[in-house]
Amino acid sequence: MGSRMNDKDLKMVCMLSGSRCAMPDCRRELIEPGKNSDDPAILGELAHIKGENPGSARYDANMTQEERNGYNNRILVCPNCHTKIDKQLKTYTVEVLLKIKRDHETWVRDSLKGEVINVSFDELGVVTKYLSSGQYNPNVSFTVIPPKDKIKKNNLSGDVEALITMGLTQANQVADFIDRCPDVTFGERLKQGFVNEYERLKNTEAMTGDDLFNALLDFAAGNSKSFREKAAGLSVLVYLFEKCEVFEK
Repeated sequence: MGSRMNDKDLKMVCMLSGSRCAMPDCRRELIEPGKNSDDPAILGELAHIKGENPGSARYDANMTQEERNGYNNRILVCPNCHTKIDKQLKTYTVEVLLKIKRDHETWVRDSLKGEVINVSFDELGVVTKYLSSGQYNPNVSFTVIPPKDKIKKNNLSGDVEALITMGLTQANQVADFIDRCPDVTFGERLKQGFVNEYERLKNTEAMTGDDLFNALLDFAAGNSKSFREKAAGLSVLVYLFEKCEVFEK
């Protein structure tokens, strides 16, 4: 999947595409879950909108190599659609592909936003049960940090800020879910599970900014590709983004 693309751009394409083929008549899921302890299979390909090499589809000699392999010049598609857009050049021009990419990213954001509204206690239960399985540490102190301050402090992008704003619409439901739990230590275990994962990603994986937020979102959703479960994960993550020591003050 485009080994010449840097990791940050690769993750951004996957996040904004919802890991689905960008072609509107396809939108195939591009990650096949592993079975029998196998790793997931990546089925998608990061196609160049303007070709990578002389003679390739839509090649632009005026681009730098960095521009050719950057986020703005890549679109995530399935192998069949990749072949189609590189064979049918009169149909799939640069302008058409850029519009397809923009429209697909809008569709992904709208789909996630729609599912945030529909998140129920069932979905929150799935996510919080997954997250609360860590070691409980009752001595950790959690404080409320205004989201705007954290967003600025941690250099989070406008795309992530939009996700945080979206997730805040369900903050009260997450709080109510936690308050209703008969296990009085549940909320603290949930917070501690996030803090533990945050520290691991930050200190061991050396993640920062958007990469760190997106990794925590995957963790919150149990790495699910379901829009409903990702929306539930986003709701819990943003609730805890306000409540606990996740990200710098």
